[in-house]
Amino acid sequence: MNILIIGSGGREHALAWKINQSKHCNKLFIAPGNAGTASCGTNLDIKVNDFETLKKAALDHDVKMIVVGPEDPLVNGIYDFFTNNETTKHIQIVGPSAEAAQLEGSKAFAKAFMQRHNIPTASYKEFDAHNYTEGVDYIKKHPLPIVLKADGLAAGKGVLICTTHEDALSEFEQMILQSKFGKASNKVVIESFLKGIEVSVFAITDGHSFCVLPEAKDYKRIGEGDTGLNTGGMGAVSPVPFFDEALKLKILEKIIKPTIKGFAAEKLIYKGFVFFGLMIDNGEPYVIEYNCRMGDPETEVVIPRIKNDLVEIFLSIEYNSLDGINISTDDRAAATTIIVSGGYPGSYETGKTITGLLDESSNDIICFHSGTKITNENVVTNGGRVIAVTAFGNSILQAAVLSRKQIDSISFENMYFRNDIGFEFK
Repeated sequence: MNILIIGSGGREHALAWKINQSKHCNKLFIAPGNAGTASCGTNLDIKVNDFETLKKAALDHDVKMIVVGPEDPLVNGIYDFFTNNETTKHIQIVGPSAEAAQLEGSKAFAKAFMQRHNIPTASYKEFDAHNYTEGVDYIKKHPLPIVLKADGLAAGKGVLICTTHEDALSEFEQMILQSKFGKASNKVVIESFLKGIEVSVFAITDGHSFCVLPEAKDYKRIGEGDTGLNTGGMGAVSPVPFFDEALKLKILEKIIKPTIKGFAAEKLIYKGFVFFGLMIDNGEPYVIEYNCRMGDPETEVVIPRIKNDLVEIFLSIEYNSLDGINISTDDRAAATTIIVSGGYPGSYETGKTITGLLDESSNDIICFHSGTKITNENVVTNGGRVIAVTAFGNSILQAAVLSRKQIDSISFENMYFRNDIGFEFK
């Protein structure tokens, strides 16, 4: 069959790399794609939220399956757009409906869902312009640190951890009264701070049955030692050493199963990836957030470790047979280091020529493109996060060392990366 992937980041390149290996994939298209995805299929210059042009392309290229990478088109209703249209309802959409995607699109929606289904998470309250003064009083009495979350999508920048009441009050004012994150912060969720270790867990579901994918740990801060500003992710590793069988069982029973049962109970149409962002506190898992798609850069270590034909798993969504899927995982560890443009996550320049990239992936190293494009036959930077260098090893440390070593061959003006991704696992 012909398959269309929507998106342009490292996640989409990893998905394209994997889907291109499937016996079920005839022709692969990526919209809009990047310089890396061009080696896996055909890039289409279409924006991810341009549903009408995407529909035309899908029909013109006889696409039978659409895999949605980023959250924006899911929250904006791409599933509903295609499945409610007579000419495109035959196309399988890998992703949830707009209503179900509110699990990521609205922090308040997600929190209320967790509360209804007794899924462990931090205590919270939500505020907007109408009860702003109540929010101020709530913050003044709240123990420190305080977590403020913009309710809507804020490109990964809408979560603030404040260590003083003064900072929290200032940020609260900026978010609601000054629209710091635009419409995303019209409503703010205030949470108790959870201490512990973060881990990312992933499942694929049809809304009733599901299968669990390999877990990962990502590194969000720009600076080594997890310091500095939050980013979209500076690297990731998989598996996670502390993720033992006892913890897996707790997560399955307390979080994954109740979530999927919640989908069914509330008749949410959910046919795709579920990302569980978890905090592990004294061996107990709590949900920090849901995402309605795979994470980035976690995809760049999770997808390469899956031995199954990914398209077969997607097809099982339509047949409601995910319970019968046995995920076969590479025993090796994977680590990915993200190379970013200088200045990221603040302002940065693009159009810098990149040299030293691998022409082809090997058994041990894959360079997944994120913010890249081809200009005058050269690969140039086209975003903040530019390249994800994924490597395999017999241990996380060995994989991390190999990833770091490969980066020595890559160069572009003002490039930056963290030297410590995965190095704490010795």
